[in-house]
Amino acid sequence: MATSSRHDSGKVCCYLHPDAPLIEDYRAGDQICSECGLVVGDRVIDVGSEWRTFSNEKSGVDPSRVGGPENHLLNGSDLSTMIGPGTGAASFDAFGTAKYQNRRSMNSSDRALTNSYREIITMADRINLTKAIVDRANNLFKQVHDGKNLKGRSNDAIASACLYIACRQEHVPRTFKEICAVSKISKKEIGRCFKLILKALETSVELITTGDFMSRFCSSLGLKNMVQRAAAHIAKKAGDIDIVPGRSPISVAAAAIYMASQASEDKRTQKEIGDIAGVADVTIRQSYKLMFPHAVKLFPEDFKFVTPVEQLPPM
Repeated sequence: MATSSRHDSGKVCCYLHPDAPLIEDYRAGDQICSECGLVVGDRVIDVGSEWRTFSNEKSGVDPSRVGGPENHLLNGSDLSTMIGPGTGAASFDAFGTAKYQNRRSMNSSDRALTNSYREIITMADRINLTKAIVDRANNLFKQVHDGKNLKGRSNDAIASACLYIACRQEHVPRTFKEICAVSKISKKEIGRCFKLILKALETSVELITTGDFMSRFCSSLGLKNMVQRAAAHIAKKAGDIDIVPGRSPISVAAAAIYMASQASEDKRTQKEIGDIAGVADVTIRQSYKLMFPHAVKLFPEDFKFVTPVEQLPPM
């Protein structure tokens, strides 16, 4: 017969040796005092596997007694029942339809959350985003969903905006057009949800700069490191002397890349840069037109010109 007492904290312990550690005997389901051998608790649940599993087994399924881990991103997921596929005749009705289906054990709220998490993962995979960004986006979506802050907005639009915010907060920002390209939602709708989520959750994102996109754009264009450094210097200098007021960092970065590439042997057209940066040719021209008169003082001093400044396209 088990005999036990409890600390003030509610922890089970031996009444003779309250500070002695307890030994758990999973085979018998007992908790035993390590000092005197007294059984102080019984019927302990074995949370281990029912039999051994090996990583090279084809099934890859861990036959655990207690089911899958709790998912804090779902409401009441620890109480749901997942029904395996039927194999016998009793599992199907006269029309061949399965009698027991998993959708009956998941409420509509969890189903909406699951579908949105799946959409976030799909979008993130398309643009090679990390798990940390996906997890942050999922948490943001759950906060919005539980708070019912964006009623009337589609879950896909909210999921896209959450992924955009997660990228900004994890310091690997993506443009609205990049998110829009892997989503089914328009850029305008993602932008609306973005503002509403920031207001509803009382959170914020850091301002984006030209440096956030420069290395990625130059890498995608196959530009040399010298051109990338020159473009970064041009964009930063243009911002410091305030010759591109009101222009977005993305358009300034694109114009700086165009200017640096035109002065080097790795020349790139406005269209090539625009396709990578997600901005229109005319947007690059407008920023470049503001920067061109100051080109002499925008380039770094050690830049090796292939095309002199005075021979750059004047626009």
